[in-house]
Amino acid sequence: MAAGVGAFAFTPARMATLVAQLLGWLPKLDADALDRNVFFTLRLPRVAMAGLTGAILGVCGAVMQGLFRNPIVEPGLVGTSAGAALGAALVFVFGVPVFAPGGATALVALPLFAFAGALAATALTYRIASAFGRVHVFLLLLSGIAVNALCAAGTGYLSYIARDPQARNITFWSLGTFTTASWGSVALVAGAAVVGYAFVARDAKGLNALMLGEDEAAALGVEPARLTRRLLVFSTLMVAVATATVGVIAFVGLVVPHALRLTRSSNYAFLIPASALLGAAFAELVDVAARLVIRPAELPIGILTAVIGAPVFLLLLLRAQRSGDPGAHG
Repeated sequence: MAAGVGAFAFTPARMATLVAQLLGWLPKLDADALDRNVFFTLRLPRVAMAGLTGAILGVCGAVMQGLFRNPIVEPGLVGTSAGAALGAALVFVFGVPVFAPGGATALVALPLFAFAGALAATALTYRIASAFGRVHVFLLLLSGIAVNALCAAGTGYLSYIARDPQARNITFWSLGTFTTASWGSVALVAGAAVVGYAFVARDAKGLNALMLGEDEAAALGVEPARLTRRLLVFSTLMVAVATATVGVIAFVGLVVPHALRLTRSSNYAFLIPASALLGAAFAELVDVAARLVIRPAELPIGILTAVIGAPVFLLLLLRAQRSGDPGAHG
C-alpha cells in the first residue's frame, strides 16, 4: 500500500504489472518506462528506507529506555540525533562532496561523521548525568537539553556560514525526509541495522537483569558497565547511520516502545523485535501521511513525528510526576 500512495499513485494491479515485467513474466513496454523508473528507482527505495529507519529508531528507543531504566528516554532526547546532525553538517560544509555522483567516499564519510557526533553527544550526556555517581532522569533530561542545544548551536553556526546549497541541504535534512532514498543508501542502512540488531538482540537478557538494578544484575552475572557501553555503541551506530541518511526524525523511539509496554510486559526478548516491527509500520504510516496531507507537495517526516510524539512525551512526564517516581536510578 505504501508504495502505491503519493503524488504519483500506483494501483495494486499496476504495481503487480511492473513487478511482473521486472521478473520477465510480461514484456516491457516503452510506454511503461516512466512508471518503472518512478516505482523501482524512487518509490520502493523510499518505502524500504522508511521501514528500516522506523525499525532502527524503535529498537534503539527500547534499548535506551532499558539502559536508563526510564520510558521517557529516546535517542533524540539524549543528544544522539543532534550529535549526528552536527557531524553530518560538518561534512556538508567542510567535508567531501557528499552529493557527487558515484561518490563512494561521500557515502562513507557522512555516516562516519554522523556516528562520531552521535557517540560524542550521547557519551557527554551520560557523563554529565552520572557525574555524581547516580543517574537521575531529570538530570539526564537536563543534560540532554544542554547537549542538544550545544549541538543545535553548532549546526546553526554551520548553516550560517554555509553557502546557499549547503544551507538548504542542512535545513532540509534537519527536518527528516525519505525522498533522498536510493538503493545504495538502503543497503548502507540495512547493513547497519542488521549488524546492530544482531548485537543488541542478544543482550535482551542483560537488559531484563538491568531492570532489577545494577547490583542485582551483577549478581546474575551481568557486567552493567560493559553492557551499557556495548549497547550504547551499537544503538548509536544504527541511529547515526539512519540519521545521516534521512535526517533527524524524533520521537519514534519514544512512542513505539511505550505503546508496546501498554499491551505486553517489558520483557526485552519481546520488546526488541516487536519495537522493530511496530517502528517500521509506524514510519511507513507517517511517510504515507506526509505524502498525502498537502499533496502534491510533501511534509517533512520530522514534523509529523513531533506532532505525534510531543503529546505522548508530556503524558509520560505527567504520569511519572503523579506516581511520585520520576525515574531515579543508579
